[in-house]
Amino acid sequence: MPARTHTRSTHPATGGIEVRLPWWAVALPAVAFAALLLFTVGSGEAHAAATDPAIGRLLERIMALMTR
Repeated sequence: MPARTHTRSTHPATGGIEVRLPWWAVALPAVAFAALLLFTVGSGEAHAAATDPAIGRLLERIMALMTR
């Protein structure tokens, strides 16, 4: 006859799941969201950079090859 095992419950039987996160698990995404929001709001004054048109053509060709 198999022996019964007794387990101790460390959590109260409330029917829910309790999750405890470290402080940085909440703070880092909040800081990243705020930084991206500031970049988005402040980009109204941005100007296009004058680059070599060859780079643009290269990127267009890469995108065309990827969409085939």
